[in-house]
Amino acid sequence: MTLSLSRLASVAALSLAASVAMADSFTSSASSAASNSVGSLSDSLSGSSKSSTEEKKIAEGTYRIEHIAAIANKPGHLRLQLQATATTGEAGAATLDLPRQAVERQALQVKGLIELRERAYGMEVAMATTKTAFFLLLKDDWRHDMETRAVTL
Repeated sequence: MTLSLSRLASVAALSLAASVAMADSFTSSASSAASNSVGSLSDSLSGSSKSSTEEKKIAEGTYRIEHIAAIANKPGHLRLQLQATATTGEAGAATLDLPRQAVERQALQVKGLIELRERAYGMEVAMATTKTAFFLLLKDDWRHDMETRAVTL
């Protein structure tokens, strides 16, 4: 069975159109998922410090969630008040702002435990019980490099 050149061209055009539509759908889904699982380190995580001019580095380790509250100027986000446990090697408190969907998806609750782990790109937020990462906090330069940009063909 032979296909005519026009039929072959039509099949190729339909295949290309379907591929573009699927890619567009995938990109949209991936972009939406990424926005709920990636945040800015400088905007999302802060720690207590001894002076207002001293920037305190947040230690990696296990943290207990002390309080969860909505953030007035960040709709769709929740602020977690964290307290370091003995695994961090030093006492300290921190606040972590996460999208509400990330908090709900992981069923985070007061007295629950999460882990903060340093990575080259920033910090990884993981469930302490399963060690499974569920949110990434990117350093500003990494986040800028990974921002989605529209591409026209």
